[in-house]
Amino acid sequence: MTDKHKMKVLFLCTHNSARSQMAEGLLRNLYGDKFEVYSAGTEPSRVNPYATEVMDEVGIDISAHTSKSTDYFDGTKMDYVVTVCDNAKESCPTFPGARHIIHKSFRDPSQFRGKDEEVLNGFRIIRDEIKTWIEDEFKDS
Repeated sequence: MTDKHKMKVLFLCTHNSARSQMAEGLLRNLYGDKFEVYSAGTEPSRVNPYATEVMDEVGIDISAHTSKSTDYFDGTKMDYVVTVCDNAKESCPTFPGARHIIHKSFRDPSQFRGKDEEVLNGFRIIRDEIKTWIEDEFKDS
């Protein structure tokens, strides 16, 4: 399947720092033959280093990812627009022509506190929750 026939998926979160970045990497890794995958934020910041680390643990390199604004994708026709946090859902810009608008809220791992290993464990939990959801949601798409 050539890229022009792949369905385009945009994951949105507030800061495009963890949940949407992990979702982008996971979907691309699991079903990259069927989907062209992107992520963006309503208030982009930077990719969280903990997100990069826990993705690397499962063999997915997101170290080159950057945090992008939803404005970056203005005029891009998306097949799926997926909000992965409640704030992004509330402030999500419209993407005319999107065939599927999906909302699935995941806890914000950047809110986890504690020693590095405790925070990493929180990120791992969210990564695994996102992976399970993506496997269920996109396997037959």
